[in-house]
Amino acid sequence: MIKFQTVSYVKLAQGFNPNVEHESSLRRVQRFFAEFSFDPLIFTRLIYSLLPDEPPYMLSMDRTNWKFGKTDINILMLSVCYKGVAIPLIWKLLPKRGNSNAKERKEVLDTYIRFFGTKDIKAFMADREFIGEEWFEDLIRQKIPFYIRIRNNMMVHRHGKSPIKAFWLFNNIKTGSYKHCDKLYYLGKNLVYLSGAKSFNKATGKVEFTIVASFNQHDQAMINYKERWQIETMFRAMKSSGFNLEDTHLTDLERIAKLLAVVAIAFVWAYLAGIDKHVNIKAIKVKKHGRRAYSFFKYGLIRIANALINPINNSDLDKCYKLLSCT
Repeated sequence: MIKFQTVSYVKLAQGFNPNVEHESSLRRVQRFFAEFSFDPLIFTRLIYSLLPDEPPYMLSMDRTNWKFGKTDINILMLSVCYKGVAIPLIWKLLPKRGNSNAKERKEVLDTYIRFFGTKDIKAFMADREFIGEEWFEDLIRQKIPFYIRIRNNMMVHRHGKSPIKAFWLFNNIKTGSYKHCDKLYYLGKNLVYLSGAKSFNKATGKVEFTIVASFNQHDQAMINYKERWQIETMFRAMKSSGFNLEDTHLTDLERIAKLLAVVAIAFVWAYLAGIDKHVNIKAIKVKKHGRRAYSFFKYGLIRIANALINPINNSDLDKCYKLLSCT
């Protein structure tokens, strides 16, 4: 998968023994995903043990979806944010199209809490899809420090005051600035802190607001919420800039879940290999605009792929393998 940077069965089979017919190799790949069974939480524990930092972690939840034929492939993902690219940790295949509901989100987050506890959560970030009275109530009850963007037109109110649309709290601030409301507001039946930023979208010619609801540390709300974008970078890495996840022709949710587990391990391996090379072998070049030429993920992906393509007398391949050890 790393060598060919795709999940296509046909292309993966090309990486097997060249002395074996391609059709035989293809059937091996097909049988693996059709017949091999494992508990996906084993992969969660493995990935957690390989994380390049110590808890507590900043978590981000989001969803990605695409359509193959008439089948909707809809993945709800919880990830750990770390230096620009989130790391996939727990996922759930949704047997439907469209947004997740509170029960589905709770199932994913509760899996993390069951294994690692709430003390391992420094912050939880999510976008406007991940709102709802029941969902917020559960996060508050478990004292999870969340930073979730809400819709601009959601109604909020202070105790004894008339409800107003959320964006009116930030309408009077200057464009390009932000504001934290020091007092709690009711969002439905839940009390939350609200923080907001005002910006101008040149493409649409309109003023826009980013409004974040939080449980505590509201003065850090905008800073912490910005970390959420790392999960979008992760999805892009899994798709167009990494393993071309959408190349799969799988429609069976159980098999897709297995594929995701393998992709997640490959992703973490590439990430660790990139960090290791940057720190111990050759630092990633910084371009004139101040950003690195490669992400840690891409840097490691290229490193491992080159080592696999040229395995003879390549000592770097053994170093890459050792990075997967969590002992």
